[in-house]
Amino acid sequence: MKKVAIVTDSTCCIPQELIERYDIHLVPLLIIYEGKSYRDKIDITPTEVYKIMRRRKNLPTTSAPSPEDFLNEYRELSQQAESILCITVTGLQSGIFNMASSAREMAKDVIPGTVIKVIDSRAVAGSLGFIVLEAARIASQGAELAEIIDAAQSIIKRVNFLAMLDTLYYLARTGRIAKAAAWAGSILDMKPIVAHFPAIGETTPVARPRTKTKAVERMLEIMADRVGDSTTHVMVQHADELREAEKLKAIINSRFNCAELYVTEFTPGMGVHAGPGVLGVSFYTD
Repeated sequence: MKKVAIVTDSTCCIPQELIERYDIHLVPLLIIYEGKSYRDKIDITPTEVYKIMRRRKNLPTTSAPSPEDFLNEYRELSQQAESILCITVTGLQSGIFNMASSAREMAKDVIPGTVIKVIDSRAVAGSLGFIVLEAARIASQGAELAEIIDAAQSIIKRVNFLAMLDTLYYLARTGRIAKAAAWAGSILDMKPIVAHFPAIGETTPVARPRTKTKAVERMLEIMADRVGDSTTHVMVQHADELREAEKLKAIINSRFNCAELYVTEFTPGMGVHAGPGVLGVSFYTD
């Protein structure tokens, strides 16, 4: 039996090979489309979600996993590990942290012998992924729960997330970022950049270039300001834009000293609000 099992939600954007290598357990969000519920990455793929969204008709929505979904995961893992660490997407933009915490309270009666800790990462997408990945790597070495939590908290303070939106249509429609909705009323042909830093816990617009080329360059400038000459861990995310993501990966590889560099799909859990065409980059320095 292992000491600590690592759980997160399906918004984390971690490449599948790393999920398998470090035995990371995902509780999926639900994608709601035409009255049916689909488990993220199980019943429906990100690519399928974005192809639906490009039609701009009968758009899908999302729903957080229930406490019972987390409890079922905790119960199963209690047979494999002495304790469980669950790290969720920021609680300021999602109810997932509350669902996972409610399940922890329920688990006190169901699996009283298993210690469960739930952490609000204050992060999103690949930034959440890097926090979870660090915890899973430390856990795979047989570390104690307290040591793993310390490692995760250290990464929380350092992760960054930047993303270029292909359109403001979806954000303006859902109102998830009020300022972006205001932008939509003034300039329709821009490629806005949003940023998310866990110290704030919210996603905010930071720039509004007119073209994709300028938007990508501005993201790289912001990244360079934050990284400097340090060794960097980077995850490029895309919403049905693999070719553009590979181009961005190549540029990052040529400009930065990368300890690790991945391309992965942008989570539909956020993508239903941001829309297809998103290019994002998550990163932190050693």
